[in-house]
Amino acid sequence: MYLTKEEEQIQSGEAGETLRKAIEILVALGDIYGADRLIPIKSAQIAGVSYKTIGDAGLEWISDLEGQVKVPATLNPAGMDMEDWERLRISPEFAEKQKRIVQAYKKLGIRCGCTCTPYTLEGFSAGYGDHLAWSESSAISYANSVIGARTNREGGPSALSAALLGKTANYGFHLDENRVPEVSISVECSLRESDYGALGYVAGKIIGNRVPIFRIKDTPEKDDLKALGAAMAASGSVALYHVKGVTPEACRLDFREPEEKIIIERSQLDEVYESRKRAGKEPDLITIGCPHCSAAELKKVAELLGGKTVSKETWIFTSRELKNRYPEYIRSIEESGAKIVCDTCMVVSPATNSYSCVMVNSGKAFAYVPGMCGAESVYGDMEVCIEEATGGKGKKAGGSH
Repeated sequence: MYLTKEEEQIQSGEAGETLRKAIEILVALGDIYGADRLIPIKSAQIAGVSYKTIGDAGLEWISDLEGQVKVPATLNPAGMDMEDWERLRISPEFAEKQKRIVQAYKKLGIRCGCTCTPYTLEGFSAGYGDHLAWSESSAISYANSVIGARTNREGGPSALSAALLGKTANYGFHLDENRVPEVSISVECSLRESDYGALGYVAGKIIGNRVPIFRIKDTPEKDDLKALGAAMAASGSVALYHVKGVTPEACRLDFREPEEKIIIERSQLDEVYESRKRAGKEPDLITIGCPHCSAAELKKVAELLGGKTVSKETWIFTSRELKNRYPEYIRSIEESGAKIVCDTCMVVSPATNSYSCVMVNSGKAFAYVPGMCGAESVYGDMEVCIEEATGGKGKKAGGSH
């Protein structure tokens, strides 16, 4: 891999040990994947934040680093609400370690808005064709697919290294030839809202890490695309997808039709919704916001909870920035007894581990909760989740179809 004279000096340690380690990581990845050089990035989004997932070894590694990031960088969700951790019964020992992790990142100049939806943050922009180094699976999918920016599935250390250098290795989804659809997926039914998460869950299991192009009868909203990509990244390893006539590259570029064609039918989505019937227990926790709720989703939750009181533990996850931006939605939601939770999610917080069955409206959470939280997950649309939360169970067994 070609390095400039300045990059060679960094590699030899002339700019300090932290940057030497950083460029070592990126060069190693570049050598493995055949990168020709390092390229500038516009921003970084860094995973490896929750103490639940990185432990003491991760805390020690981050704490030893020195310097300042060269590009705007933000953090993935932590393991707790950084300002209200006691409300979800997080232990003081966990909280102390989690605070140290976030403080270590902050010392490096990283913006500590802990969210999986960095594209909603003021000033943290990404545009068509921009090169990024993002590491949260749903954010990567959104950046590549919905924005048309370019990022690989970075690990926490490689995204942090890229932030410190302001560069990443030029391979994978940074290159035109790797962004071409490999499989065509036709959806033979109408879709709305949580159907996109169910579709992503089904499609990800089928296609693994390949690039699909979808043909969908309806025109999805951005929140629908967010849900679709997040689920495919969790049940498979999809980092980029296209939707014919909708996503930017599918509109601007003339892709050749993939040879492999897959049809997904309503019955396959119904199987995801029927998880409730297969579960051996009733949900004892209701969660919404994986990825973090958008303003539109917060508004809908507020409307659905208006004048109601929850009878089960109910968590609504969003970024702190959106919580502060829309106090009227937050007030309406919390008047019902539901909890608005920032900085974390049901997957990376140890708070979820004390529940046995979690109801979700997210294909991503549906895929991750069993393995990462040790609980059963059951799937329903937002209306069904709120009905379950407020004691209206049984009114509607399926999803939004």
